[in-house]
Amino acid sequence: VLQIDRVTRVVKGGRRLSFRATVVIGNRKGKVGVGLGKANEVTIAIQKAVTQAKKHIIHVPIVHESIPHPVNVKFKATKILMIPASEGTGLKAGSAARKILELAGVKNILSKRFGSRNRINLAKATMIALEQLGKRVKPGMQERKSLAAFLPSSNSCFPYRFLRDPCASA
Repeated sequence: VLQIDRVTRVVKGGRRLSFRATVVIGNRKGKVGVGLGKANEVTIAIQKAVTQAKKHIIHVPIVHESIPHPVNVKFKATKILMIPASEGTGLKAGSAARKILELAGVKNILSKRFGSRNRINLAKATMIALEQLGKRVKPGMQERKSLAAFLPSSNSCFPYRFLRDPCASA
């Protein structure tokens, strides 16, 4: 359970009280969902939220217990920045983002929230960010490459193959 709120609406006879529950569910292996439910009782609101969360489960790609690449998302007035972290860093995230990432199975990440502190908007922004991760990951991208894979080979001091190498003997 992420949040339970007492909400009221004004009717002819006065104010009508109900409860709104925000729930996060996940298997800690890459699947997570967020749901929102409203009812006159807390338990019914939580049940409705769990049902909605089960309908909106997404798959999160996890590479070395982190995310595959940085992602920056804006949802309404809330912005969230998530950056992959090396092993041993831990889960550096606040409030709703921490719970969602924890239930998704991410163990090493750096994240920062900008703008609004509204938990519901933050939860939705986090889910959109995690959805974007799934869209950009290609099947061969599951293993992170080391920096050496992107640097030029050791026998050449010039990285551009289409230009003449100044280090090569003439």
